[in-house]
Amino acid sequence: MNKNIKIYIAGHRGLVGGAIKRELQKKGYTNIIGKTHAELDLTDSKAVSEFFATEKPDWVIQAAAKVGGILGNNTYPVEFMLENLKIQNNIIENSYKNNVKKLLFLGSSCIYPRMAPQPMKEEYLLSDYLEKTNEGYALAKICGIKLCNYYNREYGTDYMSVMPCNLYGIGDNYHPENAHVIPMLIRRFHEAKMQGLKEVTVWGTGTPRREFLFSDDLAEAVVFLMENKNAKDVGEFINIGSGEDMTIAEIAQMIKEVVGFDGKLVYDKTKPDGTPLKLMDVSKINALGWKAKTSLQDGLKIAYKDFLQNKK
Repeated sequence: MNKNIKIYIAGHRGLVGGAIKRELQKKGYTNIIGKTHAELDLTDSKAVSEFFATEKPDWVIQAAAKVGGILGNNTYPVEFMLENLKIQNNIIENSYKNNVKKLLFLGSSCIYPRMAPQPMKEEYLLSDYLEKTNEGYALAKICGIKLCNYYNREYGTDYMSVMPCNLYGIGDNYHPENAHVIPMLIRRFHEAKMQGLKEVTVWGTGTPRREFLFSDDLAEAVVFLMENKNAKDVGEFINIGSGEDMTIAEIAQMIKEVVGFDGKLVYDKTKPDGTPLKLMDVSKINALGWKAKTSLQDGLKIAYKDFLQNKK
């Protein structure tokens, strides 16, 4: 593998893009490019077109997205759908126009129907209704998968799509309103510990089950696929996950212990739970030669250490 090929990571400073950049550097790749939002607005089609025409990357990893938890997705569906459609359409279209050899598009497990059979197999896509609280984001990601497939079918490109489960890790978003469940709870438990509070409130009933993957494990899977596989190996898209799930209550208890909060957990049952079950079938990626290796407890310890070093 030529370690000097030009690789563009869209979203190189985010949770996923940052992990992929670290993994590529660890593997010896020397020509990795990324642009901050201030340097390149990925929703601006003219700016993206000019960037691709100038840089001519060999590989593109599309990890840029507007992301958030239940509150953000449910409150701002227009923004979550429209911004993600603009970002991915601009990147995928300009990759084709500038002869990008290989592209990898990152989606989300929320593309699956709300009541999909468990574990969720790739063929369950569009087999039933989506979860309403993040439908706009999910539809945008489904469009990204389909667009990559249509380019492959119509123009013979090598565009792969991967669907990670819920992610957490180094460089996560700990925003008090827009964060996902793990970074949100890390922040809440830490602040409660610092303030000497007696309890922490968790949204919902605590009964939904969720699968989580450490972001550096995802990065290993992405680089493994880029180096060793192609769109035909992957098919329409491929799940990437740990293959194990836990209830929100079990996860909250684990975070509570990692952070060292001594108070009690209270569940606000007036708040939405979201999809009841979200375990992905990872037999396809496992059969190709990749498996997750970081346990949730080990990953949470690394994530909390990162939060302490970088919290805002």
